[in-house]
Amino acid sequence: MKNDPKTTASTFSLRPLNGEMLKPAELVEVDGAEKLTLNARRAFNLLLHNAHGPDMAIPHKRFTISLAQLKFSHAGNERLAQAIKSLMRTIVTIRSPDRVELVPLLGRTTIADRKNDRGYLTYEFDPLLVELLRDSQLFAKLQLDVIHAVSSKYALALYEIVAKRARLSYVRSETFEIEQFRSMLGVETGKLGTYSNLLKFAIKPAFEEVNRLAEFHAAFEPVKVGRKVGAIKVAWAMKGVEAQKKAYAEIHGAPALPALLSQEELPLGPVLVER
Repeated sequence: MKNDPKTTASTFSLRPLNGEMLKPAELVEVDGAEKLTLNARRAFNLLLHNAHGPDMAIPHKRFTISLAQLKFSHAGNERLAQAIKSLMRTIVTIRSPDRVELVPLLGRTTIADRKNDRGYLTYEFDPLLVELLRDSQLFAKLQLDVIHAVSSKYALALYEIVAKRARLSYVRSETFEIEQFRSMLGVETGKLGTYSNLLKFAIKPAFEEVNRLAEFHAAFEPVKVGRKVGAIKVAWAMKGVEAQKKAYAEIHGAPALPALLSQEELPLGPVLVER
């Protein structure tokens, strides 16, 4: 399956194309990141991208990035500092076939000269996280401009979920239990408790935004268990050239209509199915 985002080499040995980042699949859909804001999620992706390469497999390796690079769409260094602190406090669950590990997303971090534009951040990842990622061969290929453009953490989470699967050769859809999908989107416990609220405030806006900005189409269909929605079936397909041009124009401010989906492009039929 040569089109699959999997190789016999470590993800860290691969070089992303300009404007892309390769996010280890182990860090997509992790449990425990529900309280992270959109800014924190963006910052973590940028820290991963900045550190990408063979050195990321070295425990306690320190990396440096300018605050100007990190702010991306942040409003000031104070908000950036808050995002970094939340990443350091966040313990996530990473599951593998033979074990479950609880690890912090970010290790020791130093912010220097944060009150001016020449400031920089020096950081490292927890050694256990480095160990878990060292042999990673699965990854999500993410467009940095899409990470910048999305306006909600739900849309960013959905973008990563689909990007992890969009280039698989023979898989075009997957069904997730509703509680699992809530967690994957980053919905906090106790929020959006009913399916109607989850649909209105998280699922539908996220799909609409991803379809407008991403290099692929995504659609969903609720799966009922009795009278209640018990699962969500998600389908995807890469966009054609013209649809990708529209997405690029949308991101970069050119007047363009959102790309439309057709039944030929996606196995589920309608873009959004409400029941």
